[in-house]
Amino acid sequence: MNAKPNLEEYIARIEEACGEEKDIIIHLKYEKKDEAINKILKRAKIEKTVAGIIFDLAYKGLSIRLYSTGKAIIKKAKDKNQARSILAELLL
Repeated sequence: MNAKPNLEEYIARIEEACGEEKDIIIHLKYEKKDEAINKILKRAKIEKTVAGIIFDLAYKGLSIRLYSTGKAIIKKAKDKNQARSILAELLL
């Protein structure tokens, strides 16, 4: 049995935003969002927070906006694969 959690435990879906800059939008699973948000906040550098609802984070040169609703946006990520590897580091 594999004891290591996988990303699917935390992530409902990942989408690529349209536009010139590739923003990757992550939707966390509702039942796991608080746990996931706490893990991300521990590992990424908090640059700014708005009323504990919106967090602007920095991690490995990427800008991440995290919402307490369980949505996150990784700005200027190359693609979904890069977003997945960043999330794996932050969540697992």
